[in-house]
Amino acid sequence: MLSIHHLAMPDPRFTPTAVRSPWKAQTTEIDWADGHTAIYPHEILRGYCPCAGCQGHKVEIAFVPGGDTSIAKIEPVGDYGLSFEWGDGHATGIYTFRYLRGLCRCDKCVPREQAEERPTLNRA
Repeated sequence: MLSIHHLAMPDPRFTPTAVRSPWKAQTTEIDWADGHTAIYPHEILRGYCPCAGCQGHKVEIAFVPGGDTSIAKIEPVGDYGLSFEWGDGHATGIYTFRYLRGLCRCDKCVPREQAEERPTLNRA
């Protein structure tokens, strides 16, 4: 008897189709397969760097202000995330696509009155 297993399709909410980060810009945009375009101020990306050097090994991720927010390079990490090299050479954070989607600061994802808040996030 032949059995056919269906492969799980990737969740379109966490599947990027394009990444735009123009040189010297202060925001990066990611288009997701579900049609959403996420906007990431570099201050948010750098402040919520998930690496152990920035966050330690805590369960929660806190906003850590400071650091150079210019992006020197963006590289894929496997098929699950991105790595950013910041202008000061910091490059140890791996931002999973799920994590990046949760950092979106657009009006659809974060109410305008909460856009400037820097909450503590769960490491998920």
